[in-house]
Amino acid sequence: MSRSKLVIRDNSTLRAQYESLRQGDIIVGRLRLRESEEPLLLDLCIRGVHLIPSGLSQLASRSKTFQTALFAQYMLPLTRAIHSHHDLVNAISDYEKNAITAVVTKLDRRNAGMGVHLWPSVEEVFTHASLGNIPFPFVLQPFMPYSRDIRVVFLDDYIEAYWRHNPHNFRNNLHQGGQSKPCELSPAQLKLCRQVMKRGQFPYGHLDIIVTEEKKFYLGEVNLRGGIRGAQISPADYQARVEAIHQQLLDTYLK
Repeated sequence: MSRSKLVIRDNSTLRAQYESLRQGDIIVGRLRLRESEEPLLLDLCIRGVHLIPSGLSQLASRSKTFQTALFAQYMLPLTRAIHSHHDLVNAISDYEKNAITAVVTKLDRRNAGMGVHLWPSVEEVFTHASLGNIPFPFVLQPFMPYSRDIRVVFLDDYIEAYWRHNPHNFRNNLHQGGQSKPCELSPAQLKLCRQVMKRGQFPYGHLDIIVTEEKKFYLGEVNLRGGIRGAQISPADYQARVEAIHQQLLDTYLK
């Protein structure tokens, strides 16, 4: 028997209706899932349930190592996900061949700079990982000592960018002591943001762009949510724009 499309807006209703969901039904808002429940996103997509925001963007926002798989072509060269000691052994060789010493690791599911660590070499990372001091998986990338970050808030036709820089700490996060200043994206930087969002099916997002001393730029990471400290947009306006994007996508799926 046919029925109208279900529109689900909260996790309680989702869990109550999960088995009865059909192709064309719609879930609005990020799903609150434990790490072990993330395969539900795949199940919903296979069943033809529409997710707002997309299942791919939700999963990418939860995992930095997954982002490395999706966006490697936009990130610093030799950025890679490390899942095992074997991956680290391979990284030691590759980094040595490219004369890279200092590196940064990012723990997979930490935010706000709390899982970011600086190391003098990949060999040092390998030693600590072998002793159980670093949990797998994590992201490994070259350390750029004089780089700065651009935080980009991308909400449909609203795009705001600002520098984040910390002269006393390699972590540029504002709550880690970083400073902010509005900036204007170059056409090439804006193109990079759009390419990343298209690849990850992000309807909106917060992107961190790394700008090196040589003025080259790369994706640091992207998330559906992020702090707007340093941004000019107000929390109320921000939330209203996110809800408008959700509604626009919902209207499209209901047609």
